[in-house]
Amino acid sequence: MSILVGKKAPDFTTQAVLANDEIDGAFNFAKATAGKYAVLFFYPLDFTFVCPTELIAMDHRMEKFNELGAVVVGVSIDSHWTHKAWRNTAIEDGGIGHVGYTLAADMNHAICQAYGVQSDGGLSGYAAGTAMRATFVIDPEGVVRHMVVNDEPLGRNMDEVIRIIEGYQFHLEHGQVCPAGWDKKKKAFTPADPAKLAAYLSANASDL
Repeated sequence: MSILVGKKAPDFTTQAVLANDEIDGAFNFAKATAGKYAVLFFYPLDFTFVCPTELIAMDHRMEKFNELGAVVVGVSIDSHWTHKAWRNTAIEDGGIGHVGYTLAADMNHAICQAYGVQSDGGLSGYAAGTAMRATFVIDPEGVVRHMVVNDEPLGRNMDEVIRIIEGYQFHLEHGQVCPAGWDKKKKAFTPADPAKLAAYLSANASDL
């Protein structure tokens, strides 16, 4: 796996199911996310077990992602038709319902390979060739600012994705850095100033 943080996010064009359940035969990621924050998240397969909990959790937070100006796109190696079938399967029957974001198809595995998250099997628990549980946060200039990969049996915390976007936006607005465990209710401090760091640690180290 290569580290993409600080680099341009690989662009792609593929078939996808949009939030309104329509098929887009030539969905272009860069065009869909131009000038906005983007959350690109990969998952192994449709109609599985941990995956639907993650996709539903993401959908439950779409109001907040919209508030932050973030476009969400999910990707697996399934076809767009399988995505559509999963969307149109009720949650109580193991489906995900009409999630409010795009699901992109990566049938030739080019997207997960470009992002370095195609599993080779091995000791990870993933089936070889599937996409790993990887999340990328991309800024409005198309630069990757965050990436994380979970092992196959461990679902992601989608609130952490929100925290990452909020933290980066806070940094850009205020010029401060966000310490461990930061959220909007907690203090930050100005970097490159030892006095500010000392004051922050003196007041907050016990709560870290």
